[in-house]
Amino acid sequence: MRVVVGASSCGYAAGAQKVIDELNKIHIPVNLTGCVGMCHLEPIVDIYTDDDMYRFVHVQPDQVEGIIRDLSDSPSLIKPEDSQILAGQKRIVLRNCGVINPERIEDYIAIGGYKAYQAVREMEPDQVIDIIKQSGLRGRGGAGFPTWFKLNAAKNSPGKPKTMVCNADEGDPGAFMDRSIMEGDPHAVIEGMLIGAHVIGADEGIFYIRAEYPLSIRRMQLAIDQAKEHGLLDQISLRIKAGAGAFVCGEETALIASLEGERGMPRLKPPFPAQKGYFGNPTNINNVETLANIPFIIKNGAQAFTQYGTEKSPGTKVFALTGKVKKGGLVEVPMGVPLRHVIYDIGGGIIGDRDFKAVQMGGPSGGCIPKELLDTPVDYEHITQTGAIVGSGGMVVMDDTTCMVEMARFFLNFTCNESCGKCTYCRVGTKRMLEILDRITKGQGKKGDIELLEELSLKVKEGSLCGLGQTAPNPVLTTIRYFREEYEAHINDKKCPAKQCPELLTYLINDNCIGCTACAKACPTGAISGSLKEKHLIDQTKCIKCGACYNRCRFNAIDVN
Repeated sequence: MRVVVGASSCGYAAGAQKVIDELNKIHIPVNLTGCVGMCHLEPIVDIYTDDDMYRFVHVQPDQVEGIIRDLSDSPSLIKPEDSQILAGQKRIVLRNCGVINPERIEDYIAIGGYKAYQAVREMEPDQVIDIIKQSGLRGRGGAGFPTWFKLNAAKNSPGKPKTMVCNADEGDPGAFMDRSIMEGDPHAVIEGMLIGAHVIGADEGIFYIRAEYPLSIRRMQLAIDQAKEHGLLDQISLRIKAGAGAFVCGEETALIASLEGERGMPRLKPPFPAQKGYFGNPTNINNVETLANIPFIIKNGAQAFTQYGTEKSPGTKVFALTGKVKKGGLVEVPMGVPLRHVIYDIGGGIIGDRDFKAVQMGGPSGGCIPKELLDTPVDYEHITQTGAIVGSGGMVVMDDTTCMVEMARFFLNFTCNESCGKCTYCRVGTKRMLEILDRITKGQGKKGDIELLEELSLKVKEGSLCGLGQTAPNPVLTTIRYFREEYEAHINDKKCPAKQCPELLTYLINDNCIGCTACAKACPTGAISGSLKEKHLIDQTKCIKCGACYNRCRFNAIDVN
């Protein structure tokens, strides 16, 4: 019997360490693994016998002994419908996550790890670039730029030393693809880095990982140490730089400035990093998912990659499925599958079976895709046509209770705060847009605000120096494009159709009230009055729209208008 526990950030957050401790108490050897993708089922324990594999979910410490005693009869045994979650996916990047022990290089080598790098060392750089070119691999960090082109540009640029950089900053709210890959399969990322370094002639590799990812940093450092012990780093030195968590450092030139010890601010391009990057020398930058694809492509050939996806967007893409979806977690699907497949067939649909309203793709830099476009293929071309972007892979699902104006305000507030302030259009333009959205959500919107937002959005997109400012207006533009009526209701009627903006809501007690006094006891401002067993009344001058009364009432006696 071999016992494997999901020990990624989501697993530990759900209580995996307590499960591990309980297994240790009863002297059961524990093997660690990364996230299998089903974050909503953590903690997950897999038990392998000579004949089968048993998966147990939502495992609690007091269940451990019973599970070990009787494998086939446990309330924690995964349900058949949940077992099918992985069936609708194609796992290339996540092929080892949730399978191998990420803290043991021996596990990675046993499944063919580092064979691609060994093969590359016997090849000419142009041969490797040609394979990557044939695969059509595009950067998975957001822009979707051809990977082979960036490698080739750095290879052909004069100057030494050359540097490979892995962008693991991952600052999008709701995104955790790169984190999970580093936690679950760090050696795949290192192998991709080594292959890239061989191609461009780099003698240094840097992993830029945000400091909020301590487990990723620990496992990546352990993997680097193990690779060095196995003699795999004889031609390159690898190190980790912990980033301070600035969203703008996801942009290549801002990231380079941070690596150089400067404030993370973008630089004008050209020259591009491939020409003049880290300390003025040729530099290749790719994100975690891009690098993790490379060993698979080299080992299995370009055709093994292009058999999935579309002609212009080949391969697979990892998404972080979050929000109002039943089965949130990591999803890897071939490019070109419909959004509906991801959200309903894999994600299980909307929590509480409410109506799907929209999905935000691409994080703060992306945009909203509404219900009527639910069958849009997930690839770079079709998603861009909707006004959103594939981005690094964030998918935030929203139901009919989501206010789209507030959602746009939330994301714009994030990008406004994260602006480095270098260029006026981003620094001032996003601030002015945020002020307008604040007014609208507080019932102070006025005629012409929508048109002013559209005008400012276009100016900010055109005049900003880097991708942060150029894409910051996307959530605003797409919500106006698809949900203009919600903006108009906020401005003209002073109403929030989704009933989420507090300043636009009115709480009223209806005839269902039996005078139980529960609402009055819950009200923090004493706005509710009335005698026992008599209908109560809300004083609107004292009501702060907190919703405490609505949440406390058990008789549907409070209306929200």
